[in-house]
Amino acid sequence: MGLAVTDELGITAQGLETLQRKNNRADFGRLERTIREYQIKEIVLGNPLRMNGQEGTQSQKVAEFAEQLRQKFKLPVHLWDERLTSAEANRLLRESEVSTQKRVQAVDRMAAVLILQSFLSSREMRDTRY
Repeated sequence: MGLAVTDELGITAQGLETLQRKNNRADFGRLERTIREYQIKEIVLGNPLRMNGQEGTQSQKVAEFAEQLRQKFKLPVHLWDERLTSAEANRLLRESEVSTQKRVQAVDRMAAVLILQSFLSSREMRDTRY
C-alpha cells in the first residue's frame, strides 16, 4: 500500500515508505504510527473504479476498508478516483530512467503521491472559485 503525506499548507504530496500489507492488526498499527508521526487530519484512499467509472468488487473492498479506518482513527476518509495512477506512475518512473527492479518497488508510492496530489489540486481549485 503506497503512502503519501502533504506539507502543512496542503499544497504538495510526498511519498512515504510503502506498507507491505500483513494483517489488519499490523497494518492498523503501522497506520496509527504514521498518523501520529505526521499529525494526519484526513485520509485519502485511492478508489479503484472501473474504466467506465462504475464501482466493482475492489472498489467495494476499499469502501469497507475506508469505513474501518473511520471507525478506528475517527478521521475523515475520502475515496478518490485512482484510475490509471499506476500506469502514470510507471510512465513517470520509466521517463526518470529508474531501473525495472526499483520501479516495481516505487510504483505504489508514486501512485499514492499522484492520488493525493490530485485530491489536493481538486480541493485547491474548489476553494479558489468565486
